[in-house]
Amino acid sequence: MVKRLIVMCMVVSFTAPFVSGQLWKMKRYEATAAIGTSQFYGDIGGYTIGENALGFKDITFIQTRYSVNGSFRYFITDNFSARLSLTWAALHADDRRGSNNDGRLYETSSFLYEPALLGEYYFVRNRERNSFLFQTYSYRRANRLRDFFRSVDVYALTGIGGAGYNVFYGNDKIQEEKWDLDPTLRRSGFTAVIPLGVGAKLAIDPNLLVGVELAGRYALSDYLDGYTSVYSKRNDAYHTFSVTVSYRIKTARNGLPDFRTLRQ
Repeated sequence: MVKRLIVMCMVVSFTAPFVSGQLWKMKRYEATAAIGTSQFYGDIGGYTIGENALGFKDITFIQTRYSVNGSFRYFITDNFSARLSLTWAALHADDRRGSNNDGRLYETSSFLYEPALLGEYYFVRNRERNSFLFQTYSYRRANRLRDFFRSVDVYALTGIGGAGYNVFYGNDKIQEEKWDLDPTLRRSGFTAVIPLGVGAKLAIDPNLLVGVELAGRYALSDYLDGYTSVYSKRNDAYHTFSVTVSYRIKTARNGLPDFRTLRQ
């Protein structure tokens, strides 16, 4: 009897770390909602290259608008996830702050929707995801902020997406000097975008995470603001900064998300 207990203790001691290391597979899915700001970089507004170190002067309140995002992610491995994302963003371009504030003074407003397929690599992974103790209610209530760094994820993202855009407003200057004279200037359409960004999440409890994300997009179009110029050297771009809330969903035996757990 004693020998059996010793053998069982040894087996548990050797296998526990491996079992613990696979707990993340029990919840491979996450649903995320996000809200934040958007910033646009086009041919209207902004400073001339050479007058704008690293582009920081282009980040202004007058160009800031808002964005909303919903996404669904699946962890292929512990450190890599695939993510389906849908973003809605408002964009604004205004010459009142930039190199063309001495007479041109164009102004436009756009909105866009952006479906995207993203890959995320987690180069910092929260250690609580594989903790048996963190799965208990008493532990997460008493100690969830005991060690902040044990509960943090940090990741980088990239992928491919598309932006359906519509320029719904232009002031009198751009209408008279550009749109009325050149009806071929595109003010709506769909273009590919290339996202690139970073984010961080904090595990509040075994299922709930809050975080922030900064993601830029380079568009394969120069018409997101309804205008292009012979002096333009690159296509349009924009970025979003978001506050995120994520919920982890249990993995069913068939490998699909078990949405029944959301009602529990």
